[in-house]
Parts: sequence; C-alpha cells; structure tokens
Amino acid sequence: MAIVLASTSEIRLHLLRQAGLSPEAVAPRVDEAAARDALLAEGAKPRDIADALAELKARKVADRRPQDLVIGCDQVLEQDGQIFSKPETQDAARGHLLALRGKTHRLFTAIVAYEAAQPVWRHVAEARLTMHDITDAYLDDYLARNWDSIRHSVGCYKIEEEGVRLFSAVSGDHFTILGLPLLPLLAWMGTRGMIAR
Repeated sequence: MAIVLASTSEIRLHLLRQAGLSPEAVAPRVDEAAARDALLAEGAKPRDIADALAELKARKVADRRPQDLVIGCDQVLEQDGQIFSKPETQDAARGHLLALRGKTHRLFTAIVAYEAAQPVWRHVAEARLTMHDITDAYLDDYLARNWDSIRHSVGCYKIEEEGVRLFSAVSGDHFTILGLPLLPLLAWMGTRGMIAR
C-alpha cells in the first residue's frame, strides 16, 4: 500500500521522509478558503475546522487513490476567538503579526487517514505559542527578509527558521507546530503493522 500525502507542503513531505517513509505528494485541489468560511458561518470551533479540512483533503485524494493510504492534514490558528488565514500580501502579514504580538495563540493541527476511500484514523493536536512584544522595526525587517519563505504560512512565521526568534514560550509538540502530528501518526501505523517498531 503506497502512502499518499494529500498536500504539496514541502515541510510535511520532508518530515515523513525523515521518518523513513516514502510518501507521494498529491495536491487535493480543494477550495480551502470557501470550506473554512462555510464552517465558520456554521459556528464550528477551530479544532473542528482543522479536522474537517484535513478530512476534506484526504477524501478528495482517496477518491482517486482508493488502493492507497491517504493522509490529509490541516492547521488552524486561533487567537482570542479570531481565526487567521494565510496572508495574501506582506501588509496583511504585518497585520497578522501585530495582532499576535505579545499574546498567546493556539495552533490546531489535524490529520486524517483514509484506507479504501474511507476514514480510518484521525487526530487533532494543539500547541500554544506566546510571541514576544516585538518592536515595529524588527517586525518590518523580519517581513522584508522572510516574506518569500513565510507567505504560505498561516501564522506568518516558520518556527524552524528565523520565526523562532518571535517567541518567548512554546507549549506543544514541535511536529504539531510544523503542521504534521508525526508521533501519533507513527504510533498508529506501528500498531497497524504498517511500519516496524
């Protein structure tokens, strides 16, 4: 059974490969923004939004690849009841970072696995990150240096890069912050005999 990641995320693909797996990346071709907006309109909680979007991605690819193990992931950032989306412009990213500055936000990272085009396992992990009260000057310099790298990041930072300097405290699994709850996934695969332990 091939492992298919319903995503083109380089970091998720890298994490799976570093763990000794050989996944294939397949773009799920879903309108995440529309799905997220619909879920928000229904009053869905951040954890449930992450889970629903991860399942949507997995299902979309699993319908085309029913013979494979398909893994879908999604991440939702919530702070003070507000859900953040990926910024479309550098100005939008600045606004996001200003809103997060000096506060604690939560990242919900969901993963859903499909076999035979059916959901067979899911997990939602949470991390809490507290950002320094960074200066306007550093914020602007940070964005200028890192925009190309962070433009597709929901929090406008990559903690595996210079973004780590934005934070005073982090609570939660590092893999969860990177967008893939790897340890629960590997534990599940091990109990199913998919990987050696």
